[in-house]
Amino acid sequence: MAPFFLREVMMKQIDCRGLACPQPVLRAKDALEQGEKSFAILVDNEASRDNILRFGHSRNCQVEAQTLEDGCFLLNFSAAPGRGATETPATDVPFDETDYQCAMPEKKVSGCNLVYAIGSDTMGRGSDELGWALLQTYISTIKEISPPPRRILFYNGGVRLVATPGKALEALQELEKNGVQILSCGTCLDFFKLGKNPLVGKSTNMFELMDSLVSADKVVSPF
Repeated sequence: MAPFFLREVMMKQIDCRGLACPQPVLRAKDALEQGEKSFAILVDNEASRDNILRFGHSRNCQVEAQTLEDGCFLLNFSAAPGRGATETPATDVPFDETDYQCAMPEKKVSGCNLVYAIGSDTMGRGSDELGWALLQTYISTIKEISPPPRRILFYNGGVRLVATPGKALEALQELEKNGVQILSCGTCLDFFKLGKNPLVGKSTNMFELMDSLVSADKVVSPF
């Protein structure tokens, strides 16, 4: 289903998000040549927005750009003449698509500050015994997934995994050697009488746990 802001615009909409230049401009050019009097172009970067504006003005069109909440841009084309424009869009102006080339913006790599949060010693519901076994396998699999996490947080019953020998503990020790920070709630370790020093990583406080969560690019939990 189209986003709500597209459903509200009563004109032809052309979704050009993810398209490299000059594709958005070519889509606009095709619409004009097909006789469209008004339409909207949706793009996801400033370079495409600026190219669309420049192209529209070169064709004597009115183009209004709107910045959306998600950072995309909605450009409303109108064949109605602007100040000093001719009565119809200029569709016969020489066109060179190389004039509208642009580099796609670099996208932030998801997971550059990836955090896993584990707050229980079981995965899923139904059988605690099965849940413990599933969580052992889950943690052992983290090292096979790309990108690797920056930190793995343990709290509540999850701290048992950093204090109990087994497949998960061995996997966590390997992850720590590879630079992954293992942080466990000190209050939780005390509550379950697991000692102040976990077998992997370090004991920490709620402030550091919260800071890790709010500063993360993405938080993953198996629950």
